[in-house]
Amino acid sequence: MTNVRTLALLIMFLSLAVLGSMLKLPAALGSIALDSAPALVAAALLGPRRGAFIAVLGHLFSALFAAFPLGVFHLLVALEMGLLIYVFGLLFQREWRKSAYLFFFVGNAFIAPLPFAFLMGTAFVIALLPSLAIGTAANIAVSFIVIPLLLKMNIHYTGKMPHA
Repeated sequence: MTNVRTLALLIMFLSLAVLGSMLKLPAALGSIALDSAPALVAAALLGPRRGAFIAVLGHLFSALFAAFPLGVFHLLVALEMGLLIYVFGLLFQREWRKSAYLFFFVGNAFIAPLPFAFLMGTAFVIALLPSLAIGTAANIAVSFIVIPLLLKMNIHYTGKMPHA
């Protein structure tokens, strides 16, 4: 893929992640939003590294718009998001799509909050789990619909971009 096209797609997905970060879901924590869906799509179409980049920045914007309710711990969450999206992208590229979605759901909804049991207490994590699971499912649902549509249009890492 040419550098200009790659940059244009990265900017587009980052812009969508920022917009998604403003679409907050009703939750105990104000940073749960639709910022992961563009990162999932980017990981599937542009590769795991680019998707992880979008995920990290998308979460940081989501935290910013919620006034950083976890403070510096949002850096940990952003790194977790980047890692989860990176592995999602690897699984997706290997055509293990169901496994990729399942990995992301379990990882984001149940495994990623575990460090906070030590940092903020078990009650905080238990209170967070339902809204985090719903938010993760919503992000997956959006990407589950969008990715096949974009793959049919051949907008992915092979460099084919119709009408560009």
